[in-house]
Amino acid sequence: MKVLTAAAMQELDRRTINEIGLPGLVLMENAGRAAAETIQARFAELLPGPVLILCGRGNNGGDGLVIARHLRDAGWQVTTVLLAERSALSGDAAAMLAIFAASGGEVTVALEEGSLLAALGPAAGSRLCVDALLGTGCARAPAGHLATAIDWLNRQTAPVVAVDLPSGVDASTGRVPGGAVRAALTVTFALPKIGLYSYPGAGYAGEVVTVPIGMPRCITVAAPDDCLLVDAGEARALLPPRPADGHKGTFGHLLVVAGSLGKSGAAVMTATAGLRAGAGLVTLACPADLQAVAAAHLVEVMTTPLTAVDGVISLQAMSELLAASAGKQAVALGPGLGTTDEAGATVRRFLKESPLPVVVDADGLTALVGHLQLLAQRRDRPTVLTPHPGEMARLCGQPVATIQADRVGLAREFASAYGVVVVLKGARTVTACPDGRVYLNDSGHAGMASGGMGDVLTGLIGGLLAQGLAAGAAAALGVYLHGLAGDRLRVQYGDAGLLATDLLRELPAARQSLTKEKPC
Repeated sequence: MKVLTAAAMQELDRRTINEIGLPGLVLMENAGRAAAETIQARFAELLPGPVLILCGRGNNGGDGLVIARHLRDAGWQVTTVLLAERSALSGDAAAMLAIFAASGGEVTVALEEGSLLAALGPAAGSRLCVDALLGTGCARAPAGHLATAIDWLNRQTAPVVAVDLPSGVDASTGRVPGGAVRAALTVTFALPKIGLYSYPGAGYAGEVVTVPIGMPRCITVAAPDDCLLVDAGEARALLPPRPADGHKGTFGHLLVVAGSLGKSGAAVMTATAGLRAGAGLVTLACPADLQAVAAAHLVEVMTTPLTAVDGVISLQAMSELLAASAGKQAVALGPGLGTTDEAGATVRRFLKESPLPVVVDADGLTALVGHLQLLAQRRDRPTVLTPHPGEMARLCGQPVATIQADRVGLAREFASAYGVVVVLKGARTVTACPDGRVYLNDSGHAGMASGGMGDVLTGLIGGLLAQGLAAGAAAALGVYLHGLAGDRLRVQYGDAGLLATDLLRELPAARQSLTKEKPC
């Protein structure tokens, strides 16, 4: 599903009005009516209210005035507060104010904090609140009585419905530069916005419902597709084919380079995930000290020993690594490798010399800190990096808070600069491709925040790469399947206690659930 920036949404509005000839007033009426209908369906038990609607001076406020009219006509007790002079409204919003007034609606004007608090006092007992203050028009921190209104809404016990976007959230990035409304429900129009599905903004949106507002299909189909929300439908389209006459050689051979003394589990889980992803064959290359331990846990995986020093791979293993790469289709590199200088040097040299598609995680990412020019040298070879926010911060040389404030923007910028696919892990994992395409993930939950989950994801993406998927597709699909397996197990395990090995066992069923065929 496409998710848009504020600018892209504004362009759709412009084209609908100017090229199709559908007036903006009609779009606003459709939007407000659809939002009112959604509110009545979701909160029917709260009728007749009272309900408080806070409106700003722009089109979001105009939408709020339409909602107020329709709710009032449906029997709700509506209090409408406008945080601007009536004369400050223009265009469609001004027309909707006039229509609301002509239909018997009353509006209280609040121009500063004192008058706002005076207007809100009697509304403190509202059973429902509607945020129509800023919508997609917010690019900086709300100030003045707008900030006061947002703070007041967040202190209410009544559910808050955000119109198009919670006020204070940047529609294009999900950034929250100041205060923002914490909504129970966001009713967004025509197509969803990036800020609703990218944290931190996603954490303010609550449930998101997208409603049509009458835009012709020819307009919405032409909307940019450079940012997609990966749901079941998008993931299904990415699945690699499984021909009936295929064999283990058909589905690729993955080389996993992982493990060190004390971290054999990372190697085992990464290699197992490669097979669970559907790869035909997997070989684990690990320090010789670990081979027997790993082999005992990996009945279906081949193993090969690497020269090591104190249980950590050394540069002397390079010839062994290159030999092990022969005949493979992809490499998963890094989980549990260790962070010694020699291990880091081995990772960098392997990346420089290997012609294969590679997914790099964990200690492999640590080896790249301060050596990013190596990535640019691999532009002609597919490379996937899977950092969590802390690892991304170290790669970029920026604080974690900076990374988290604009996850989409920074992942996209890094991917473009170095010619790699970046999987920025976390809630709503962001997958950014070198050509500017971005995938936002729609699966997974907080119960997956436990050790080893990243190792599983690395092997999963590696297994999909080995099956011939392009790097961006392998990463986006791997992330979705990883989260989907977790979602399927949530019923059994809840939000805590889920292990990475539990996830491994669920991956084939998660993949099968995406296909049109029913499990045997």
